[in-house]
Amino acid sequence: MDVRDQRVQFKICDVYHPDPTQVLLDLHGNDLLVGKVVDLSDSDMQKEAFVVVEVEGIAELMIVPIECTLCIP
Repeated sequence: MDVRDQRVQFKICDVYHPDPTQVLLDLHGNDLLVGKVVDLSDSDMQKEAFVVVEVEGIAELMIVPIECTLCIP
């Protein structure tokens, strides 16, 4: 059976090349996530500070430079 030109679907986690992380970055690297700050780095609110953010649907906490975040009213 010749599968050339066939459309297929597959999970990102099944990709061997390129790295699945790169696939996600290429597809969704500029998507915005919304979460709740649960901690701050020792730098407080300085430019070099980081926030620890809890995002619904993602198991691990995320660490993001505070300068890359926007407060949502």
